[in-house]
Amino acid sequence: MTVERNHVCLSMPPLTHEWDVDLASANPLRFPGYDAPAPQDESVRTGVTEHPRGPLVVIECRFDRHGGTMGVAAGERIVRAFDRAREERLPVAAFVASGGARLQEGLVSLTQMARTAGAVGRLRRAGLPFAAVLRPHTTGGVYASWASLADVLAAEPGATIGFAGPRVVAQVTGSFPPADSHTAEAAYTQGRVDALVGPEAHWVWLGNALYGPGPALRLPPGRPLPAPRKPVPRDPWAAVLHARDPRRPSGLEWSALLTEGWVELRGGDPAVRAGLAVMAGERLVVVAMDRHSRPDAAARVLPAGFRLAQRAFDLAERLRLPVLTLIDTPGAEPGPAAEADGVAGEIARTLLAMSGLTVPTVAVCVGEGGSGGAMAFAYTDRLFLLEGSVFSVIGPEPGAAVLFRDASRAAELARSFRLTAVELARLGVVDDVLPDGDVDAVRSAVLAALREAHPGERDARMDRLARSHLRRPSMMCRPE
Repeated sequence: MTVERNHVCLSMPPLTHEWDVDLASANPLRFPGYDAPAPQDESVRTGVTEHPRGPLVVIECRFDRHGGTMGVAAGERIVRAFDRAREERLPVAAFVASGGARLQEGLVSLTQMARTAGAVGRLRRAGLPFAAVLRPHTTGGVYASWASLADVLAAEPGATIGFAGPRVVAQVTGSFPPADSHTAEAAYTQGRVDALVGPEAHWVWLGNALYGPGPALRLPPGRPLPAPRKPVPRDPWAAVLHARDPRRPSGLEWSALLTEGWVELRGGDPAVRAGLAVMAGERLVVVAMDRHSRPDAAARVLPAGFRLAQRAFDLAERLRLPVLTLIDTPGAEPGPAAEADGVAGEIARTLLAMSGLTVPTVAVCVGEGGSGGAMAFAYTDRLFLLEGSVFSVIGPEPGAAVLFRDASRAAELARSFRLTAVELARLGVVDDVLPDGDVDAVRSAVLAALREAHPGERDARMDRLARSHLRRPSMMCRPE
């Protein structure tokens, strides 16, 4: 299909079957000067096409047809496409360019926002994936309904992306938005879209998102990689410093080492990364902490990082994909901005999201597991620690400040916390200790755990741990 770059996607193949070609609006408002488009001129077309990796339902929203606006006929086509995808058990790919709801069709048009969102909900409950590319330009009621509900969302560089278009912003606020607002690039930076994808790569990206495997995860330059195994310090405080070593790979590095395919799920906190990944040919969801996202190699998790994890867990549950989390953090960010953004509630909601997973879940602490910020990612059916990692109820320094009002006693407190991998295994907190520098051994252990774990084992392990450390009431304390 050869068309203008800014109108129709250059890389979308022809539909093998086009649906609902006879649907047209009846012009519900009899709006002055508005001629409802003929069926062949509607802004949306739908159907099915063949991708090299499998068939896809396609929804194409064209800006060159009535500004891509969604009237009653367009909305009906979209709803029917999602419902037919659900009935035929097919994933959905959308190419979106729209000015929003069609003003000339009034509230009848606006109700299509609710109808199309409801259709996405039915697709989700059926466990089928939906990916979309936002093209020049996507705003208004289409962006604020079904388009933003895609499981994985890309945008074309240079596209205007936003709830309200710049002219509406200027009318409502009195000034046009700055040049770096309402752009695909801004949406990517803020974590509202997962990728920036040029028109020549739309089709490839959609195939990766819906079927996998995607390209290998690329690490920023200069990232550390596992070194030959070295003896882990026996002193707990030395072990903490060893786990925090900036030359030690963090969760993101281990993600790249363990997987061969990755489709990014982007969030607003660089300390947490997530992806639809492939390991040994099998799809899974990976959520990885990246302590090196800050120059001091001590990145703490922000509320946005927990929200990304919740999104990833929800997607894994709906698509029936196993989950791997890779833990390495001093803890959650406790500062005023994080507090105002509800960090405690986000930790709780992350634990709640994990508690409801009915797919196998595995966690590996690859460095430092710090307090509740780490436990939010460790509520899994199997929990492993690398032999050089540590996990504690709180960092030794803030813990010493709490217990002793003296952070300089951190080393003393570390020795009381039994926080090394070996000690935690003896305590029964973790399932196994894995070798630090052996990528193949770690991958094998993770794959075996994902195959063998039964959802809910996390509760059995934690209940067993707790009950094994309860004090038994003495006979003298029992009632007669």
